[in-house]
Formats: sequence, structure tokens, C-alpha cells
Amino acid sequence: MQTFTTTTITTFTTITILLNNDHLLNCGQRIFDFKRNDCMKRIILYAACLLLFTGCAMGQTGNDFAALPKPTAGEEVATFGGGCFWSMSEAMSELKGVNKVVSGYAGGTVKNPTYEEVSSKTTGHAESVQIYYDPKVISFTTLATAFFFAHDPTELNYQGPDEGTEYRSIVFYRTPEEKTILEDVIKKINQSKHYPAAIVTQVMPFKAFYPAEKYHQGYYRLNGDNPYIAQVSEPKVMKFRKAMKAELKPEFR
Repeated sequence: MQTFTTTTITTFTTITILLNNDHLLNCGQRIFDFKRNDCMKRIILYAACLLLFTGCAMGQTGNDFAALPKPTAGEEVATFGGGCFWSMSEAMSELKGVNKVVSGYAGGTVKNPTYEEVSSKTTGHAESVQIYYDPKVISFTTLATAFFFAHDPTELNYQGPDEGTEYRSIVFYRTPEEKTILEDVIKKINQSKHYPAAIVTQVMPFKAFYPAEKYHQGYYRLNGDNPYIAQVSEPKVMKFRKAMKAELKPEFR
């Protein structure tokens, strides 16, 4: 729910925006002052503020968690975190050889955290995705490379409008071989100068992954009318499709 209160003081208008949703925990109350007759500034600031507050987890609440499937025979698992898991889960799911993707939390110390707890920045967790894939169709190297094109790995503890350690870039390895692959992929991308700055992604041993609430699963495809999806997530997915076109399932090329 959103409540807007307007107070006029001489030549200035103060707009206090209170947003009663999940991002209230992250952002709180913001007050913007600007000239009464400066309509364009009003529109621009309002639009920017609205986008900021309707970030990755606006809209729904509830602690009905998704189930965490076990890998099937011949299936392997990878766990990555790169900003909001809405766009990351969509991007990874579009790759050939990826069977399913679960949004959740990893990298922290609290067992079975809720979104609200992760957003409080007290759990150490990052929004992450667990990818179930067929290694005969897609390699861990290709999967890791795709991950680095699905977000901006040079941004430290934020992605776009989403700020905090829960949005940090982080990859997990389950074997020494996976660690080496991740380090090699990072080195190659840095050397290619694909990004103007160096990658800041954490490379960490895998310990645990906790599935997020059900309403986060498949959110990108189910909520195309969400302004955040249209303005933040969709451009990231479109950019990803362009970078990884050869590795996409036919329907996403």
C-alpha cells in the first residue's frame, strides 16, 4: 500500500512518500523538497523515487517457502548470487541444459531465513539462485560465464536500485575444479575489458542454500506488469539474451 501526503510551505512543496511494503524495511521514509512550479523536476524525482521504492521485493509478503528439489540422476547443481533473484533466475532458466532454477538465499549464517530477515542485513545471506542443469548439454564453465553477463559483477554490494550486501555478487564452488573454473572465468572477463572496472564477485565454498518464499519463484514471468520488472529486470534479461544468444533455448533467441 502506498500513501502520499502533500504539504505546501511558501514556495516549496514537500512530498512525503510512505511505502508500506517489503522495501520499507530497506529504505524507510524519504522526503523530497522542490519548487512548486517546477513540474518537470517533480515528475522526474517522483518517477525515480517510485522506482527506487518498488525494488526487487515489493508487493507481496508471506513465509510460505518453496521446496528445494533434489538433483535427479545425471543432474548437477550450481549456486550463484547477482543482485535481485527475479532477473537472475529468469536469465539462468533460459539457457540450454538448465532444467530448473530456484530463488533463495545463500552465503550467510542464519538457517531458513525469511526475506525480511535477509533484508535486515543481519543474516549475511545474499539473494541467490540454485541452478539444476544437465552437464552433457551445458558445462559449468558456460554457466559461470553466463552468470557474469546476467548482472554487473563490478558493482560492490548493490545492483542498480537495489543496495546492500544481500545484493552482492557471489559465486559458490562445490569442488576444487569449480573454484578453478570460476577464477579462470573471472580472469578472462577482466582481461577482455568487457566491463570498465574489475569484477568484485566473491568466490566462496558452498555451505547451504535456503529456498525463498513461493511468491519469489518465477516472479519475472508472472509479474510483467510490475514497474520494477519492466524498468530494471527486463533490460537486464534482454542484455543477457544478446550476450548469450548461442547458448539460449530456441524460444528465447
